[in-house]
Amino acid sequence: MEAQQIAIIDMGSNSIRFVIYDVNEHACFKEIQNLKVVARLSTYISDEGKMTREGIEVILSTLRKFETVMNDYLITEIRGVATAAIRNATNQVEILEAIQKESCFDITVLNEEEEAYYGYLAITNSTNISEGVTIDIGGGSTEVTFYENRILKHSHSFPFGAITLKKRFVKNDNPTKQEWKNLRQFLKDQFVSLPWLKEKNVPVIGIGGTARNIALVHQNHISYPLSGLHQYEMSGIAVSTILEKLASVSLARREKIDGLSKDRADIIVPAVAAIEELIQEVGTNQFIVSNKGLRDGLFYEMFLKSIEVTHFPHVTHESFYQLAENFGLNQEHQKKISVLSSFLAQELIHCNEIELTKADLKQLHWGANVFYIGHAIHPESQSQHSFYLLTNQSIDGLSHMDRLAIAFLSSFKSRSQLKQYASPFRHWITKEELKKYELLGAILKLCYGLDASNRNVVTEIKISKCLKKSLEISVLYNGEPYFESFHATKYKKHLERALKKEITLSFIKDQP
Repeated sequence: MEAQQIAIIDMGSNSIRFVIYDVNEHACFKEIQNLKVVARLSTYISDEGKMTREGIEVILSTLRKFETVMNDYLITEIRGVATAAIRNATNQVEILEAIQKESCFDITVLNEEEEAYYGYLAITNSTNISEGVTIDIGGGSTEVTFYENRILKHSHSFPFGAITLKKRFVKNDNPTKQEWKNLRQFLKDQFVSLPWLKEKNVPVIGIGGTARNIALVHQNHISYPLSGLHQYEMSGIAVSTILEKLASVSLARREKIDGLSKDRADIIVPAVAAIEELIQEVGTNQFIVSNKGLRDGLFYEMFLKSIEVTHFPHVTHESFYQLAENFGLNQEHQKKISVLSSFLAQELIHCNEIELTKADLKQLHWGANVFYIGHAIHPESQSQHSFYLLTNQSIDGLSHMDRLAIAFLSSFKSRSQLKQYASPFRHWITKEELKKYELLGAILKLCYGLDASNRNVVTEIKISKCLKKSLEISVLYNGEPYFESFHATKYKKHLERALKKEITLSFIKDQP
């Protein structure tokens, strides 16, 4: 693939964003710029539905700012879109003509179905959630979809958003009792009008600034020890708790709540109420936050069009490929650790030494793919860097608990180090789970040693003897196994502790 830089302009009713993605020749991509202007375009719509000249000037001024930034990048492709504020303006043609005449950007107005589709596309290309209801609350519209097996089944765009709900139902900082009643009844009636939402009992997935702010406030509220918003999970009760917290204070105090953007504080309450009502209509207690949205959906479409697909075949596989590329991992070495650890785990299961579920084996596989990823930062502290990296960035396709598990496995150094890493998460993890992480981490570290020279010397692992207090592991090799023997003999003590057995390693020349 040719290296490229793809730019997206997302002109929403509340904010206008300019995002640049860098794509290298290995199809590895990352966001390298994300600029936002809080434009509040919905507030420039007159009672007749016309955007004022002042509103148009805000758009043009913002695009000029973006243009000065764009000139310092090597943009190969750009896509600019506008949503509800311009879509619903009666003078839409006038606005687009002004943009075309006075800026270098070409802006397309998305219809309701397209806006909903790109939100769905973002979710299904960045999570492992195969079925769900999505909600994207913008400033002037709200998109709701239902998808099943990653296939879009239904979508709808409501002509209300955070700004318009506040303007219509809440006169002052907080709703009165009557305003609450009117707002909730309105939202309930809107969602009831879509029969395909009723009692679906699937996760509700929140897209956009409102969802992100709910998550940030909640994380601060509970002193959440793991970083990252993407695929952050909350209960319906937790959403209601946050809504109550936000609605019970003045705007001045709300602006100071940790995790809440000051520019969203005045419009957040009716937007969270919409999410709460949707959760109740769907009949679920699971709310999941997505850090990906419309602009990410636009990027995925542009990125994947060269191979004529709309979705990554496997989101988690793609994420680990991106991680390996970004940190310059030797992927043959990581693959070897994965193969050897799978061999050893299956041998231990066959000998009735351990019991592992399919989920455990999958975590072992992912852990092998990024084992000691922190070596890319500095080899002296590769374990610490590995744990920090994996607990401080989202990984598309992984829940937060899966990511934490993989961080434990990929950074495994010793039992004492594992306990130290686990200390902030002691309320999440049982003693049994910690023992399992020690076992899987010990397997990975031993197999890491069995490819110490990165030369693919070891060809197979077999348990040749399984006694009450001891194991004999036969290691077949092809080539000089000095370094593999040295490191594996050094690292086997961790597996001995986990299994409570003495292990003997027998290196045997593999016969052709």
